[in-house]
Amino acid sequence: MRVIGASLDCVIVSRPMRYLGLHPSAMLLGAQLLQVLLWPMLDGSVVGRAGLGAIGMLAVGAAVLAVRRTPNVSRVVLFLGVPAMALTLVEPVFPDEDAIVLLSGALHAPFYVYVSYAMLRYLFHDDKVTTDEYFATGAAFTVVAWAFAYAYSVVQVLWPDSFSSPSGSDQSWFELLYLSFSVLTSVGLSDIVAVGAQARSIVMVEMMTGVFYIAMVVSRMVGLTILLRR
Repeated sequence: MRVIGASLDCVIVSRPMRYLGLHPSAMLLGAQLLQVLLWPMLDGSVVGRAGLGAIGMLAVGAAVLAVRRTPNVSRVVLFLGVPAMALTLVEPVFPDEDAIVLLSGALHAPFYVYVSYAMLRYLFHDDKVTTDEYFATGAAFTVVAWAFAYAYSVVQVLWPDSFSSPSGSDQSWFELLYLSFSVLTSVGLSDIVAVGAQARSIVMVEMMTGVFYIAMVVSRMVGLTILLRR
């Protein structure tokens, strides 16, 4: 009975791990959505915020290394991803230090832009649609939202009072992420408003990015799926 129980435990554990190994984009998408759901509950905990950030960064690094559709991906992960992960652990300890917040955003934003570029190259490298590419469509979208959220954090440090909301002019990172998702999806549900010129310029770029993502990436995946079924 013990042998059978051990075998069942191995199967239960190995199947999800094997699935994630075959679908790294699913792991990335799941980690991003997990951060969104758990952040409000762990926002007041330094260890919780650092742990969530580290999990997200590890998932991003693993996914981009798995797809490997861009040149010099290992160097980008080393020179941008590793310092960004270190700052992910440091920033929750010093959330009010503008220098740390600025450096963290300045590293995270280009890193996430590169990751989204790598995911898009992975999606466009052939005319076949796989299960992992479906997950990659959603994962690339969340990565873009993360990149703009960090860009907003940089703007907020360099140009204070760039954003306004009922809670005040100093927005938390999670609130900036909420703004980023609202702008990228064009739902317009955020109560945070860009009032500074620099903030509004980045908001306009994200609006265009969201429209082009739906028009180019999602429509292509839908078209290839229809052709595959025919």
